[in-house]
Amino acid sequence: MADLVTQKGLYFEDYNIGDSATSQGRTITETDIVNFAALSGDWNPIHVDAEYAKGGMFGERIAHGMLGLSIATGLAIQLGFMQETVIAFMGLDWKFRGAIKIGDTIRMKAEVAEKKPMPRLGGGLVTFNVEVVNQRDETCQKGTWTVLAKVRE
Repeated sequence: MADLVTQKGLYFEDYNIGDSATSQGRTITETDIVNFAALSGDWNPIHVDAEYAKGGMFGERIAHGMLGLSIATGLAIQLGFMQETVIAFMGLDWKFRGAIKIGDTIRMKAEVAEKKPMPRLGGGLVTFNVEVVNQRDETCQKGTWTVLAKVRE
């Protein structure tokens, strides 16, 4: 099993089942939540109203689930293994398991689960098992991501 972190711009042929990577941490701030609410238009009070959120099941504001997913994709890109070799993000199957709170530091963990050549698309599909974990290594989100990776010419 190889560590994807040390690799830059992997082609379809470079991936092996079991290859894995863990990103750096990224602390979630109130500014992240407010900016995401403005960008997405999702002003649900569980995310942006401190007094409302106190009475909710988490007792405080939490990050949008899609914000966690979006940050996880950015953390994956920063690792470099998809740099300039991923043609497209093809799909995902995603579960939201636990809240991401202001002040939580999240990391993205990915492991290659499956590969499928797709010559007509100019590459191959690579499916990753992905987890978003917090500073206590608790799973907040998890699922699979499938990307279309270039083949060597």
